[in-house]
Amino acid sequence: MKPDHSRTRSEERVQELDISPTKLLADIEALQVERDAAQAQAADYLLALQRERAEFQNFRRRTAEEREREAGLASDLLIFKVLVLADDFDRAIESRPTSAEGASWAEGVAAIDRKLRVLLESEGVRPIEVTPGAAFDPREHEALISIPGSDFPEGVVVAELQRGYRIRDRILRPARVAIAAGPESSDPAQPIN
Repeated sequence: MKPDHSRTRSEERVQELDISPTKLLADIEALQVERDAAQAQAADYLLALQRERAEFQNFRRRTAEEREREAGLASDLLIFKVLVLADDFDRAIESRPTSAEGASWAEGVAAIDRKLRVLLESEGVRPIEVTPGAAFDPREHEALISIPGSDFPEGVVVAELQRGYRIRDRILRPARVAIAAGPESSDPAQPIN
């Protein structure tokens, strides 16, 4: 038998196609399953992307906090060095001779001290207030000596020996203080161990 050349190739393809409703329903179901799988995979990718984005945001925040903390440590070290100068100014002003009252050099030292205090305050550094007779607070005070026979009850701050400082909301250096001891003993000032 001779092939029928009167039909075109497209007509032959149409004849080969199965367009029965059962076949079309099966194809539709297969495509729906494929679509659902693609949507599930897209949802998984979206969740993974959101997790990665959240992790990256957390990483950026942690690195920024770490850089800030390291910068804070460097500035804390510098502030500690400046506090040594402030202590020297405290001692110089406290021990200046009375004959130097009104002398221009003494006024210059006092002026430099005021500028230093303004600089410290601009960086958030504030002195810890110590009042004789106040309760000893180990978070803000460091007891260096105990003084027996004072007019204060035992364990109360008698005097400030070295100024303490806080920076913003934390203690930079505790105030070094003398505290009252119990009844008078033979040793007038006892170091605290």
